[in-house]
Amino acid sequence: MLNRTALEALTQRPLPFLGSAWPWRCAAYLLASALPGAVVTIVVVAAGSAFEVTPLSVVAGLAVLAPAIPPLAGFERRRLRLVDGVPLPDAHDRRRRELGLAVMTVFALWWIDLVMVAFTVGGPLLLMLSPVVQPEGEPALVWSACVAGVLLLPVAAYTITAWGGARGVLVRAMLAPQSSELGEVLRSRARLVDAYETERRRIERDLHDGAQQRLVSLSMRLGLARLDLPDDSQAGRLLDQAHEEAKQALAELRELIRGVHSQVLTERGLAAAADDVAGRSPVPVDVDVTLPGRLPAAVEVTAYYAVSEALANLAKHSGAARASVTGRVDGGTLVVEVRDDGTGGADPAKGSGLTGLADRLAVVGGRLSLSSPLGGPTLVRVEIPCA
Repeated sequence: MLNRTALEALTQRPLPFLGSAWPWRCAAYLLASALPGAVVTIVVVAAGSAFEVTPLSVVAGLAVLAPAIPPLAGFERRRLRLVDGVPLPDAHDRRRRELGLAVMTVFALWWIDLVMVAFTVGGPLLLMLSPVVQPEGEPALVWSACVAGVLLLPVAAYTITAWGGARGVLVRAMLAPQSSELGEVLRSRARLVDAYETERRRIERDLHDGAQQRLVSLSMRLGLARLDLPDDSQAGRLLDQAHEEAKQALAELRELIRGVHSQVLTERGLAAAADDVAGRSPVPVDVDVTLPGRLPAAVEVTAYYAVSEALANLAKHSGAARASVTGRVDGGTLVVEVRDDGTGGADPAKGSGLTGLADRLAVVGGRLSLSSPLGGPTLVRVEIPCA
């Protein structure tokens, strides 16, 4: 699995993690705090040399530091890529958020980063260099310290990565709050569903205008050719078989087209489409869908596929003798219920149908409820906002 953030990398097994670039990337991410640290140090030294330590010197230092804040804001956003490879969505108040992060970095985060690196990496390195730093020390203690430094390096790699990843999460939360990321995810899913529906309509149109017309023409030509042959001829019997197979293929293609996209739904709305799909169910289905008029296209399509999926599952697994479909608009929300008198025990975890339906409903702000105790009955309830 490709790790896109430092915290995800921590879930790897030790050897792959230690052999990866993530500890080095996190170390570089934290050491980059030396840049804002250098800016702050220069400003403090300059202000201290020009003024005595008075409120005036503090104000002068802040005035000198202010022009460095915008460049540091962009720097923080760019270096986040070292520990977080997930693109940041643009918040409507992006500039304000970046400036706030830069101020926090200048006054707090930069020195925390450098202290973390100094203690986490500097400590083991200093122990490893004990034979050089303390050449006259007790040999056993010196070499024990050296070995301890080597053993602490993997711990340092984990510590550096953990802090780098946690700091990256903090930066992401400041630059792009969860609500904006969630909104972008929902918009992306909605775009995917729209593209999927467009493609379904294109396939349905191509099948209807292309393959179906050719099969109709083939069936007619076979029928006409059969008229010119005696009833008891071998060629006539073969043409009869070919004509029958062509009609079966045409019927199957029409069923496929209806499954790809319901023309009834497009032309006559959800109530008629629910009647149509119920009429093709092997289990008798009572339909009572009463709506005030045509609903938004996304609502109708989602509700139609909810009914189709529920009736398909009912026919395959429920063992029901009868079912019902009801639909009403209540308080601006479309409520569709599919009931059956089957054996119950439906479990979304055993198949992708209901799970995929729940995901599809989430795109339009809908909700799926399932009640299916062992022994039945089963109730699938779908709620979709119409606004």
